[in-house]
Amino acid sequence: MKLCNKIMLITYADSMGRNLGELHKIINRHYKKAVGGIHILPFYPSSADRGFAPIRYDTVDENFGSFEDIERLGGDYYLMFDFMVNHISAQSEFYRDFLKNKDASPYKDMFIRYKDFWENGEPTKEQTDLIYKRKPRAPYVEAEFADGSTEKIWCTFCEEQIDLDVSKDITKRFINETLESMCGHGAAVIRLDAFAYAVKKADTSCFFVEPETWELLYDIEKTVSERGCEILPEIHEHYTIPMKIAEKGFWIYDFALPVITLHALFNHTGKYLKKWLEMCPMKQFTTLDTHDGIGIVDVKDLIPDDEIETVKEQMYSRGANVKKIYSSEAYNNLDIYQVNTTYYSALGNNDKAYLLARAIQFFAPGIPQVYYVGLLAGENDIELMERTKNGRDINRHYYSAEDIDKEQDREVVRRLKELMELRNSHAAFGLDGSISVTADGDRISITRSCGESELTLNADLTDYSFTIG
Repeated sequence: MKLCNKIMLITYADSMGRNLGELHKIINRHYKKAVGGIHILPFYPSSADRGFAPIRYDTVDENFGSFEDIERLGGDYYLMFDFMVNHISAQSEFYRDFLKNKDASPYKDMFIRYKDFWENGEPTKEQTDLIYKRKPRAPYVEAEFADGSTEKIWCTFCEEQIDLDVSKDITKRFINETLESMCGHGAAVIRLDAFAYAVKKADTSCFFVEPETWELLYDIEKTVSERGCEILPEIHEHYTIPMKIAEKGFWIYDFALPVITLHALFNHTGKYLKKWLEMCPMKQFTTLDTHDGIGIVDVKDLIPDDEIETVKEQMYSRGANVKKIYSSEAYNNLDIYQVNTTYYSALGNNDKAYLLARAIQFFAPGIPQVYYVGLLAGENDIELMERTKNGRDINRHYYSAEDIDKEQDREVVRRLKELMELRNSHAAFGLDGSISVTADGDRISITRSCGESELTLNADLTDYSFTIG
């Protein structure tokens, strides 16, 4: 099934039921009209990061099911797959063969070796300081080869996620073959995870390096577009970078909306929300929550710095069981620019505030994505997070089929489903339509128009009441 203008659910293969088969039955039973697409978070064999360290792409993790299950889902819903264009698992056949055979390995060129990349085999302090990195030092892992030698290999994220050299022919072939396979198994959209990190170049930030990043993006687009598939580059950074991508006609994420909406609800003003809704493109996927934390870096310069800090503090002071330590090194948080919480708990488990937040999202330009925990208005899972000591697990609760059946009895879950069904069915939300916004004090009005259809959300940002008509 191809991409269509209906809400996309984001879920792991084993978070709504135990596997892909159960997931399919649950969505068909409860959300057939509310969900049009599903972003199935990485379902391949993986060695770390809940699927984001893929060992291989030519099979489905046997715990989740098979490609037949994926394709059956794709018969009812349009699907999004993840491609980790920046890295591959340290347990992959490519990297393991490289460690075993070193220079004799046919895969040696797939990886970035410090001895070849840097002029003197090591970056200078100035070069290291330039790199946009996730570690307090130059990004590498110390590879230990079978012959007893060691060597520094580029590694941006955890040690199970080894960076790929996307400039080499062998890597380009791997990328094309993987993309072709994904299209063949029913992907309507391919999400390019950590895309901006993929191109490395000395004496740069090694983040969204131009023009090479554009060349990579166009190469990928050519491969998938020939097979009727779309691409979605995933980039958490200053809003001007995704906007630049949007200007060239690509789909982007709206990662700014979550914090801007929180600001509006916490501080009872639609000033910044109005400005953002009027400037962001229609060709985007909107989010309030994802499998990661709530991104802060994405709203830089869309809200004054002091007010961004205020919103962060309000999440901790007003949110339910949201503590700063959950977004710290103590809970293995790599990204200091995210707050780990469910969106429902960020709003203090307040049903009225949460439903208004979703109504705002559904009236925003673009196609809404709803994370599975958000679909069920889920609270922070402190127990899971304490068990794993991974801050992001606070927002990764496992729901059984029975749990999901029971959740349908909650008014907030029922009303959210009604909002989703409205968003999927009303002609005013056409992507070739328009949006107009008025904001006066704590009142905001958002109107979506397409052709002769029109629909308006009128909301009170203080008591969280709203009407649609």
